Amino acid sequence: MANDILDTLAQEVDKISDEKKESAAEKKEEIPEKIEEDYARGGSALGGEPISQTSVMADFLNQQKISFPKEGDVIEGEVIALDSNSIYLDLGIFGTGIVMGREIKDGLGATDKIKIGDKVSATVTDLENEDGYIELSIREASIERAWQDLEEKQMNGEVFETKILDANKGGLIVEVNGINGFLPVSQLTNEHYPRVEEGEKSKILEKLRSFIGTEMKVKVLDTDREGEKLIVSEKAAYSDEEKKAISELKVGDVIEGEVSGVVDFGAFVKFLPPSKLDSIREEDRLEGLVHISELAWQLIDNPREVVKTGDRIKCQIIGIDDTRVSLSIKALQKDPWSSVEKKYKVGETYDGQVRKINHFGAFVYLDDDIHGLAHVSELLEQNPGKNIEEILEIGKSYKWKILSIEPKEHRMGLGLVK
Repeated sequence: MANDILDTLAQEVDKISDEKKESAAEKKEEIPEKIEEDYARGGSALGGEPISQTSVMADFLNQQKISFPKEGDVIEGEVIALDSNSIYLDLGIFGTGIVMGREIKDGLGATDKIKIGDKVSATVTDLENEDGYIELSIREASIERAWQDLEEKQMNGEVFETKILDANKGGLIVEVNGINGFLPVSQLTNEHYPRVEEGEKSKILEKLRSFIGTEMKVKVLDTDREGEKLIVSEKAAYSDEEKKAISELKVGDVIEGEVSGVVDFGAFVKFLPPSKLDSIREEDRLEGLVHISELAWQLIDNPREVVKTGDRIKCQIIGIDDTRVSLSIKALQKDPWSSVEKKYKVGETYDGQVRKINHFGAFVYLDDDIHGLAHVSELLEQNPGKNIEEILEIGKSYKWKILSIEPKEHRMGLGLVK
């Protein structure tokens, strides 16, 4: 390879030398005879420089600022030939380069469109192989460009599509620009979020695996070039559209929707914004959460006993925080505590069923809507030496005396009557 480069340099030098000689010959006709000999020797009578191969070579190298490539350098060449397994690049004075096999792959997908005459950047992997070519890698050169592109996508908030390669219990594995990335479960849109009854992890993973091979629109959340970490978000890709739709809503609005999932802490409800009530597109639907405390006025232990996936229900919007919408079912129902003092009196005795026992007492229902608390301290004081489970039985009714009523706080204090 070195001989090829020197031959090429020699040709360039000869060309420059010939040009200088021609220029000198033209000037010689104008030089007086008394200094003709001096000029011919390359002297400095007229400020000229001696014409020699050495000075021309130095002049050429200085003017061209030639830097010989080394392994790891990125150089540019013109495609002069290609086939299914190799690309040949004209590297100018450095000769011909070749890109072979897997080194052709460009994470940005540019190699799919490479044609003769294109300018391509590649990394030097071997200065001279057994066939005399400089071996190159488009793949290595593309890694830097791939990360740069990802960082630009993140900075510009660009939305793009990515293919789902695999799944684990935490989310989805994706590929962008030939670089593997991660799409956490928490960054999936409402449409793809795996809400599974009872929260069975095996079913959640099964749901996530159903996305393998599909494409999703995402935005870059975080890039770490040194750590080779890439985090993307599907939710962020739709946030602008979602925020625009949510801007149509206000606290106090009543919506009708479908229960899209029930979890231990409440129920998710999908509904359409006012401007798209006639839409049948899944992506137009918004989603809000009815917290367990907002499902009913009664004390709820298991949301699945109140609502089921697929139920059509009406809710009132009680809160909007960015793209999170909080809903309430009980807000549309009459508060039974508003008239509790007309039905029950402090100091009076009533029948009540024990529905729940925990470390601070027993929850007792006087009817389907009104419940009170029999505090553990009073129960143990009345029954020294016993624990609460020995005193009361869940599901059984007892006589209770009302000790206090606080309608606004929905609280009632009860004492067991022996």
